[in-house]
Amino acid sequence: MKQCNLLQLSEADQALIAIASKAMKTAYNPYSKFHVGAALLSTQGEHVVGSNVENAAYGSSICAERSAIVSANALGKRSFEKIALIGRHEDFSATEVTAPCGSCRQMLYESCQISGIDLTVIMSNTDGSKVIVAKMSELLPLAFGPRDLGIDLSKYGGQ
Repeated sequence: MKQCNLLQLSEADQALIAIASKAMKTAYNPYSKFHVGAALLSTQGEHVVGSNVENAAYGSSICAERSAIVSANALGKRSFEKIALIGRHEDFSATEVTAPCGSCRQMLYESCQISGIDLTVIMSNTDGSKVIVAKMSELLPLAFGPRDLGIDLSKYGGQ
């Protein structure tokens, strides 16, 4: 895991955060007022975005990361190299990075098991002064997933 700022990232990683930032603007968040955007980078170099969608039945809400995974799945994409995340409250900028919640970490981990790639997770605050880059294995150590249940995911591999 490394901490840096936006300008210390590669141009491609800066662009991925910019795409996530654009997706953040589509958040539906009347309850928390917290906007989150996510941008997945597929192994084919394609971007798939997601934003958080809240619901009055709070448990039915979906985070930006899972929104991006579900969108990618609908497009037949299941193999990713990176995901960028950015978030902020409606009334103020975030000084800390937005990191995946536990449910999102579990779904991202399963994506790693499908593709065989330890996904890079790029988390940024809103002004780019603080960025943390980590591998999924660092964010969810000793994870439990399909392979622990003897599940063969090879037929689910995708682009």
